[in-house]
Amino acid sequence: MSIKMRAGVAMIAIAVTFTGVVSVPPPVQAQGLLDALFKNPAQRNRERLARQRAREEAAAPPVVTKPIPRISGPSYRTYKPDALVKVDFSKIADPVVTGSIDGLDLPPLGIDPFLEGRPALADLSLKALPEAADAVIEHYSANPDYIWVAGTSVTGHARAVIEVLETADRVGLSPADYMVEVPADGFDITRGTERQKELMVFEMKLSVAVANYMLDATRGRIDPNRISGYHDFKRKSPDLAKQLEALAKAADPAEALLAQNPQGGHFEAMKAELKRLKDLDDGARIAIAQDLMLKPGQSNPELSNVMAAIAIKGSDALKADNALLFASYAGKPEYDSELVSLVKGFQKEAGLTPDGVVGPATRRALVGITNADKIEKLLLSMERARWLPGVLAAKRVFINQPAYTATYYEAGKSDLSMRVVVGTRANQTNFFDDEIEIVEFNPYWGVPQSIIFNEMMPKLRSDPSYLDRLGYEVTLGGKRVSSSNINWSTVGRGSNVGVRQPPSNGNALGELKILFPNRHAIYMHDTPSKSLFERDTRAYSHGCIRLQDPRAMAAKVLGTTVDDIGSQIAGGQNKPVSVPHKIPVHVAYFTAWPDDDGTVEYFADVYGRDSYLRKAIDATEAARAS
Repeated sequence: MSIKMRAGVAMIAIAVTFTGVVSVPPPVQAQGLLDALFKNPAQRNRERLARQRAREEAAAPPVVTKPIPRISGPSYRTYKPDALVKVDFSKIADPVVTGSIDGLDLPPLGIDPFLEGRPALADLSLKALPEAADAVIEHYSANPDYIWVAGTSVTGHARAVIEVLETADRVGLSPADYMVEVPADGFDITRGTERQKELMVFEMKLSVAVANYMLDATRGRIDPNRISGYHDFKRKSPDLAKQLEALAKAADPAEALLAQNPQGGHFEAMKAELKRLKDLDDGARIAIAQDLMLKPGQSNPELSNVMAAIAIKGSDALKADNALLFASYAGKPEYDSELVSLVKGFQKEAGLTPDGVVGPATRRALVGITNADKIEKLLLSMERARWLPGVLAAKRVFINQPAYTATYYEAGKSDLSMRVVVGTRANQTNFFDDEIEIVEFNPYWGVPQSIIFNEMMPKLRSDPSYLDRLGYEVTLGGKRVSSSNINWSTVGRGSNVGVRQPPSNGNALGELKILFPNRHAIYMHDTPSKSLFERDTRAYSHGCIRLQDPRAMAAKVLGTTVDDIGSQIAGGQNKPVSVPHKIPVHVAYFTAWPDDDGTVEYFADVYGRDSYLRKAIDATEAARAS
């Protein structure tokens, strides 16, 4: 008899002994009783704990899985222009009787020309930008005298200043915003008081126009922060009353007024280019399909337009070297090796990657842009230039996103320039000014919340140990925890969960990062993805600026050598180093910008921001005209 059978008989006997009745258990119950009898204590304990957990889970409230929030970038807004206000001339302090000018009787003739003309202000209605209106009132309260009138005539200084206002389009502004009619030279000498009142109206109109011009020239007509959150500038607040007084005393007020515009070679180059373009016509231009993507070995009827465009845009040397090819080409659509070689030559001349692929960048170089398009880009760039400091620092770093370049300037001259990768259209790099403070070697990468929620969270909810396996550090409420110990289904926006990647060969920031602390968490850094620098279009990051040669840039800002930078990296330890002197950095966006020689270059509008700025300018001009 087997052990199990003997045990069964024993159990039946026990049942008889204690009850006096033979009770044979059903087969299933008996088997379960036998299995339980032969389980070891560890097995029984595990089952007991499992039953206990099941009871606790049944009694506990259900866990609510929070939806994964989508963190998106700023939106573009409908622009609201500055509202003009009525200039309250009654606030001009009366030098004779303190109070309002309303109700004043005509002063005695010959006392004071300015005082004689004051009654005209009671009926004068002018609108101005709020800061300009305040400045005019402040100036004339402190200086109750003419700036633009002498005796019974308009001064030469006034006429020179009016010429500046009438030619405001030369500096990218609109003359219609500053129009002032000059009184006729002739007048009835027997009506001296009427003449002074006429001159007083002219005086105030010109001062208001000048104050508006100074404000526009200094800070721009547009508040960029109202366009979108991708712009971050503290709007300039010039002391217009002080500047108006200085203008009144200037030996050459026209020159002083022009000096309110940005100063430096970049703005002078834009002015010169604008003048040049206005004197030109567009000339010959070949249309090429906008969506063309032509690769070697393919066939496309647009190839004939490509050849025609090279015949116009290519250099004389390129056309001479390929004269036989041009002469024998009969419009065939096959993109063979000879034609590929020609396109590569054109691409090299245009500063593009000579890969023979006719894509968006090569098409733009072939088609070019019209002079009207260039003028538009220039006007928008001149407006953007007013958001920057009026005078750019001699030592600075200038990043131009549409050009995909970062340039270090020393003594006002370009000392180092390199390719960069900027944010994608969905993760745009912001436009702002800051100061470089720190270079960090072997950096940690603090993963932005947008990446945690938009990209990592879906993986973490199905695989909580995902970040542990990749070697990332996770914190909860500032305390280091394992990724697998967090219930990611309960983590939502605003949670105090942090993720960072320690220094390593695979670190997203590479060997170093260059910091200018800002609320957008944007900085310059190295990258392990070197191949992207070979592309003509380089908008691939999450918003930060990836440098083609980070060691060279770090050496410039720290004032040391590339070898020294290499030795700092070789240590392998995370090490922040303060920059000896903070260096201005402009994370800028210009679709027209001059090179070192002053030649203006034009770039594709990678984020489509030109159209939003144009809408803002149009809205501003419409508001002022009404």
